[in-house]
Amino acid sequence: MSRPAPPAFTLPPWLAHALRAQGGPVPWSAVVRGALAAGPLLLGAVLTGHTTLGVVAAVGAMLAGVNDRPGSRRASVKRLGVPALAGAAGLLGGTYAGDHVGAVPLTLLLTGLGLLAGGISAVGPVASAAGTQLLVAAAIGAGMPLPESGWQRALGYLAGAAWLLALRLVLPTPGSLAGDFRFDGERKAVADVYDAVADLLDAVGGEHATARRAALTAALDHAQDALTGPRLRRYASSSTERRLHAQYAAALPLGEAAAALAWVAEPVPARAAVGPRRLAAAVRGNAHSGPLPAPHRSAPALRALDDALLHAAEAFDDGEGGDLHTRRRTARDLFRAVFGAGGREYGLRVALSFGASAGTAQALHHAQWYGQHEHWYWLPATAVFLVKPDLGPLASRVLCRAAGTVLGALLFAGFAAVLPRPEGLIALVALSGALIPVATRHFAAQTLVVTVLVLALVMVGGEPQASVSRIGETLLACAIVLVVGHVPMPGQRGGGVRSRLTAAARAAYAYLAHVLHESDARLPRDPAPQPPPDPGTQPPHAPDAPDLPHGRDPAVSDDRALRWTLRREAYRALAEARTAIALASAELPALARHTEGADEVVVTLEQLVDATTACAVHLDDSGRLIPADIAQLAELLEELTQERDRARLRVPAAPDLPLAG
Repeated sequence: MSRPAPPAFTLPPWLAHALRAQGGPVPWSAVVRGALAAGPLLLGAVLTGHTTLGVVAAVGAMLAGVNDRPGSRRASVKRLGVPALAGAAGLLGGTYAGDHVGAVPLTLLLTGLGLLAGGISAVGPVASAAGTQLLVAAAIGAGMPLPESGWQRALGYLAGAAWLLALRLVLPTPGSLAGDFRFDGERKAVADVYDAVADLLDAVGGEHATARRAALTAALDHAQDALTGPRLRRYASSSTERRLHAQYAAALPLGEAAAALAWVAEPVPARAAVGPRRLAAAVRGNAHSGPLPAPHRSAPALRALDDALLHAAEAFDDGEGGDLHTRRRTARDLFRAVFGAGGREYGLRVALSFGASAGTAQALHHAQWYGQHEHWYWLPATAVFLVKPDLGPLASRVLCRAAGTVLGALLFAGFAAVLPRPEGLIALVALSGALIPVATRHFAAQTLVVTVLVLALVMVGGEPQASVSRIGETLLACAIVLVVGHVPMPGQRGGGVRSRLTAAARAAYAYLAHVLHESDARLPRDPAPQPPPDPGTQPPHAPDAPDLPHGRDPAVSDDRALRWTLRREAYRALAEARTAIALASAELPALARHTEGADEVVVTLEQLVDATTACAVHLDDSGRLIPADIAQLAELLEELTQERDRARLRVPAAPDLPLAG
């Protein structure tokens, strides 16, 4: 009798996350920008005799390079510019506070600043980057001895970030030969949407359908962000941009039909994905749609797919712009994000970590633990990066930061022993800047590259080699953040997950309510009683009613546009919730237990939104919802209620909805 095989060994989630790196092609355009940013700025400053100001400008370019991610040039203005402005403000305030405030008041001031920046970081990725640069620059301004005044430092910091942003806006992307290169980021993002639709159609009825639907959501989110960056005019002024807007808007009904097919798992002919792939190629080549496959109208979702393909072909030929189906976040939404459960918990943890590290650093500084070094900013600046949950689970962040700093400091010590000064160090800064876009795929690699770059900047600025003290400060910051991460906070734990789940639930309910309202609005009404006609008069001739296939109403376009907006908001909120839950589940068991059951809730919410999408497609096809649709929605709502109670999460319950068949 054979023995059962021993269970396979699996790594703990936090350790598996620490060993996992993102994949993808090398972003050569970002590598070129990184090489041309901090290094040349520092070289120019050294040659003109403004070395310390060049160090500040190089720091601004380095932190902007960390935020230089793939996307459109228009979106990069906000993604790079807003954090740079926050960093300049932090550098200005930190400089004057460090010059005029004592150690204890300065610690309290930095703690309050951490509370504010932490709450603001809960708004979104750009706000999180702005909060990070605000705190890091405030610590540098207060602790880094430089001869320049506060406003000179702030201007130098802004100049460094502005230089990288200018490179991002001016330099063409390698290989962008089709159309206006200024919109190559938008063109790639829109083409990826059509490819994602085709991938989902290929996966309908298979085990990968859910993952492909999530990939379509990510592609739509990325394209929407790429097209909705800051602009001087309200509407797109370029014909190329208007064409891209029209192509994106035409992809929304395609995505809706594909999601409906994936939900019902109906058989899809193999040629169904041919049309979206041809449209993707047309977007990349800045060409017309060309011939599309013949329609296959055997089911409501397939008919919707064929109609969407025809509409997309018209949009490709017309190119007169289209609605991006976005809504500005209201002041109430921003207030709820900052002062809600997630914002409060994150703000308190940032404040405690930043304040404790700043106080500890100043105590060690005044006790002359640093020896000849006149700085203490490394400890609180390190704590800022460590406390950010969007960089991974807490234990993973601590492990990666410690490993990256130790390796980076040792590597720099070897370089510093052999490189000529300052030209060798300036070359090392340029090389490190070029490696940042690649190193951002793993936190330890990013830490290693940034450590080498910063140590090189410090030596060029006139300070002695500080690898050993950097290692000690980083390990101390890791210990502080690890302790603060496990300190009980007021209220229920897992605030970030709960706030994301709450937002996702509200968005899903709003989408469902709108579809049900559409269904109710299309129900036939009993005509009002009319008086009998006068026998002596001729009844007026009624005009012929337009031919409306599949029961579609001509006045439904506005409702459908709002429906697509609500659907986009629901899927985006669900993707953000799933990301937060994945990070929380990879924490140490003492922290992960606070969000147990959240993954089941978000799966049911996704099923509810998928079912609502399928109902919307059926509604467009027949003008009404069938009893099976209503029963399925009611079943999912009941299942959601049970899972919400089991998970003990304060996710809002579904409102009373007209689900009577």
